[in-house]
Amino acid sequence: MTTLLLPTLEHTLETYSTIGLPIPLARRSAADFPRIVYAAAHVVCDPLADNDPWLTPAIDWERTLAFRHRLWDLGLGVAEAMDTAQRGMGLSWADAQELIRRALAEAKSRPDALIACGAGTDHLMPTPDTSLDDVIAAYEEQIGFVEGLGGKIILMASRALAACAKGPADYLKVYDRILSQVRQPVVIHWLGEMFDPALEGYWGSTDHWAAMDTCLEAINAHPDKVDGIKVSLLSKEKEVAMRRRLPTGVRMYTGDDFNYAELIAGDAEGHSDALLGIFDAIAPAASAAMAELGNGKTDTFFELLEPTVPLSRHIFKAPTRFYKTGVVFLAYLNGLQDHFRMVGGQESARSLPHLAELFRLADKARVLADPDDAAARMRRLLAAQGIA
Repeated sequence: MTTLLLPTLEHTLETYSTIGLPIPLARRSAADFPRIVYAAAHVVCDPLADNDPWLTPAIDWERTLAFRHRLWDLGLGVAEAMDTAQRGMGLSWADAQELIRRALAEAKSRPDALIACGAGTDHLMPTPDTSLDDVIAAYEEQIGFVEGLGGKIILMASRALAACAKGPADYLKVYDRILSQVRQPVVIHWLGEMFDPALEGYWGSTDHWAAMDTCLEAINAHPDKVDGIKVSLLSKEKEVAMRRRLPTGVRMYTGDDFNYAELIAGDAEGHSDALLGIFDAIAPAASAAMAELGNGKTDTFFELLEPTVPLSRHIFKAPTRFYKTGVVFLAYLNGLQDHFRMVGGQESARSLPHLAELFRLADKARVLADPDDAAARMRRLLAAQGIA
């Protein structure tokens, strides 16, 4: 146990003592789990690069790839070059290409590595003249790149499509064209507007229930080309309702960073697999919990995972798109990188009291690998902000 002075959300300072009971690390394989589990992985920036952080990303490739091996060592799959890796918030398509190329090469070095890569249209900047054919061509370019390297596709939502589509029929046209030509089944990603405001009205409606009907129509037209759908709407009711309407053989991958424990556990009518940004931050707890679920120990599964839910809700609080800051901060606290710097300067996206509360919740969730070292790292950050 160690004690330090932390800011509070009430604009005061308080003494906090760590619990000091981290969940032990254990090497596992994806075969140990009863669900398919992906962690959307972040990138580690290079703090020594002489670049303009808001304009030109600099990536520490050694630490970035080492983090992927850590996820694989824990039995988790890697969802590569997704929004957690700051696609559209500091990471360009050119950067994502290099990330995908390197990550797929690392995955080939080990037979147990589960990986899927984000393909979207983020290199296409929407203009008043952007057409559906432009969107289709952009998707085809990114899909071709990933498939050319032998990668599995996570079909990301398109800001360009959201900007130019006139209604549900336009979404159906684009997804029909794309799904009809992919080489292997993809994971469709429905990313809600809380994660990216530019995606409001996706599938042709601001009503999620109406949008769900259109999304299901797109899936039902090509069920053999859809491995599953990742739904990121932060609504367990909507996810369960959609899960029950999916064609046989199409998986629901929860993207609900608020309710993942109960959605993964499931009910008498089914369960969700997982593709979660929070599993980047809480990988040891997620790995241990999934192994216990595989052993039929549902109570232990919840005992390990439920304490992480308050932490996740805090990390993903509105504005939700800034959750990446909390994910990277926890990687810093856990010694997985030596600094708290981010691509695009996004370390500044959350307040100091927010980060202090994250520290408390991470300690209570038992996801600080070494609480004493984490406390020392927290003190260094506080000292840099004038809190001795």
